[in-house]
Amino acid sequence: MRRTLTAAVATLLTATLAAGCGSPFGGSGSDDPETLVVYSNSVSDGRGDWLKKEAGKAGHSLQVVDLGGGDVQNRLLAEKANPVADVTFGLNNVYFEKLKEAEVLGEYTPAWADQVDAALGDATGKRFWPIVREPIMLVHDKAAYPEKGQAPADWPDLWTKEEFRKKYEVPTELGGATTQMVLSGILSRHRDDRGDLGVGQAGWDAVESYFEHGVPSVTNTDLYARMADGKVTAGQMWLSGKATREEQYKIRTEAVRPETGVPMVVQQIGLVNGTKKAGAAKKFIDWFGGAEVQAAWSREFHTAPANKGALAKADAGAVEETDSFTEQDIDWTFVAARLDRWTEKIELEYLPN
Repeated sequence: MRRTLTAAVATLLTATLAAGCGSPFGGSGSDDPETLVVYSNSVSDGRGDWLKKEAGKAGHSLQVVDLGGGDVQNRLLAEKANPVADVTFGLNNVYFEKLKEAEVLGEYTPAWADQVDAALGDATGKRFWPIVREPIMLVHDKAAYPEKGQAPADWPDLWTKEEFRKKYEVPTELGGATTQMVLSGILSRHRDDRGDLGVGQAGWDAVESYFEHGVPSVTNTDLYARMADGKVTAGQMWLSGKATREEQYKIRTEAVRPETGVPMVVQQIGLVNGTKKAGAAKKFIDWFGGAEVQAAWSREFHTAPANKGALAKADAGAVEETDSFTEQDIDWTFVAARLDRWTEKIELEYLPN
């Protein structure tokens, strides 16, 4: 039902734009000669406001649309014939590969291309480029597990050990990139090319148990707020989100470090194919992905830049912490080919009502 509604809304949106009604986000979308429309799943926690302010100082006027990773992808696909966005960033390789395949992304080589490892981005080196490396983690409230060995050591502990059941949060919506990467990490452990959608039955049993024994998330209530109130003790988080929320909610959390590693994603940036403001969009990409801005972004939001020139002035703690995680061995090409169908199956069969 969620997927049907999303598709219906996207279709209506596209039809509205085609009729010449302009952007539904408070501006006139691609017809606005001054303002760039930016779609991102990485502008929460004050990032969007900071970005608009700093970009404004550099002469870039932005209209930022904040959506989950899967939702950004779906909207860009729905608007392919009549694009509203000019630039998109924050999504990882899985989503960008799909957008590239669908010809949603335009070709552009940023001014800072030689300062990043091209292997972290588009293999062809034309459609999208890396900006931030980010581990996707299971975190827990340190106060809830003060002694060594008390806390969960890996995701399966949550549903296989009685002491953690009904104490961890599970998502009720699957449109977010973090949620989809967590599920990809769980399912990838049970890859079986003869199994349902490339996953053995043990993998689907694990997902079923994960949702069955968790506490459903609450709309507009942050995981950290619930941990601070003692409603849950653990849940999913990305590194920069952890740092921001610890300060906001005045609690200390610890990231779990499974032997198998954690999903390590790389946020990308790309030009939207068909934008009427390609010149301004390219200048913004040059500015945002550059060493100076990425270093400032890192210091402000505890991120590890992909731009090597930014590392000297970046948040050293964020870079060190990112590098300290073992990366889970995940075949992202395998995931990208199945993620939509995995998500649909989970929504229909396992997601809490």
